[in-house]
Amino acid sequence: MHSNMTSDSSATAQVRRSLPKRYARERRFRFLGLAAIVLTLLFLVLLLGSIFLKGWTAFQQTHVRLDVYFDPAKLDVGNLNNADYGALVRASLQDMFPEAESRSERLQLNRLVSTGAAFILQDILTASPELIGSTQPFWLPADDEVDMLIKGHSPRDVPESARRLSDRQLGWIDSLLAQERLEKQFNTAFFKNGDSREPELAGVRGAITGSFYTLMLTLALSFPIGVAAAIYLEEFAPKNRFTDLIEVNINNLAAIPSIIFGLLGLAVFLNFFGLPRSSSVVGGLVLTLMTLPTIIIASRASLKAVPPSIHEAALAVGASKVQTIFHHVLPLALPGMLTGTIIGMAQALGETAPLLMIGMVAFIVDVPQSLQDPATVLPVQIYLWADSPERGFIERTSAAIMILLLVLLVMNAAAVYLRNRFERRW
Repeated sequence: MHSNMTSDSSATAQVRRSLPKRYARERRFRFLGLAAIVLTLLFLVLLLGSIFLKGWTAFQQTHVRLDVYFDPAKLDVGNLNNADYGALVRASLQDMFPEAESRSERLQLNRLVSTGAAFILQDILTASPELIGSTQPFWLPADDEVDMLIKGHSPRDVPESARRLSDRQLGWIDSLLAQERLEKQFNTAFFKNGDSREPELAGVRGAITGSFYTLMLTLALSFPIGVAAAIYLEEFAPKNRFTDLIEVNINNLAAIPSIIFGLLGLAVFLNFFGLPRSSSVVGGLVLTLMTLPTIIIASRASLKAVPPSIHEAALAVGASKVQTIFHHVLPLALPGMLTGTIIGMAQALGETAPLLMIGMVAFIVDVPQSLQDPATVLPVQIYLWADSPERGFIERTSAAIMILLLVLLVMNAAAVYLRNRFERRW
């Protein structure tokens, strides 16, 4: 008896001696966990902050106000589409700075204004031919080098040999600023234009339209097919080796690299079926194959989450198995299915590798008008701009990333809302 009491007291004393060390280890573990979270948030803030600081200036564009004379001698009233509108821009600049007499000086002067100014004048005059013979003031986009200088991205306090703009051009820019003919305005072209070789003319409308067409086709195919496959596998399919093989392959397909789907699309949709290359229809089919496993797995999990009592109650009152599934089980599982579908769509929106394999990396200027038109998507557009050496494309790359992140944030917020709004807890 005495020996038992002695052993119990010694064990208690040993536990008490170990308590400080155990508490210290717990505090260290908590500290490491908190430090990991803080470090992760810090890196996230640095990443998003870097993207924002580089990209927010893309939503502004420097414009030059020119007094353009629509000279009837330079315009063919019967064929306004083939007129030399660039000559009108050059004449306006020459009138403002007549001291630019030599050919090299005139070339430097003309480079202050974007080449897209001629197309803007063409659209204006085509819509309003009555302007011929009059002088009208217009705010026209400046060249990207002027834009970078005004935004402070290009230093001017360096030797002329280290600058893209000459001293003479800097003098003309200062004169335009003094006359209030040079200012930053909201960059509507960034949202209205497709891609361009000139940074000041490049926009994301083509990429956004291509992403929309591609995702709509992906959603139209993957959601009904994925839900139907999940219902069959979960409710109707017999449990045997064949269905076990299908389930294993679905799980494996959800984990393989996305570029494999691009190779499949290249071999099947392009080479075998001959569908148009670099089109939204091929991109939608490839992303459908990639998204289906995610939707099937999420849909099966939602069906499993419905309590068996729902099945039993519906069958007990005389409902058939099909009526039980489609009238009772499916409505309760639909919120989880929608959440999984939105997450799958968000994953598809951010994919680049499979779309590169089917040619959606092409330089697309025109905004696609149908599923079969050549198109690109936002991630591929970001990839193309990131590979361009001009400083103007750097800010447009970051701005496109901001738009992509915003769309992904909205899609994930919609998934969370649907889950919280319609999900039932059993």
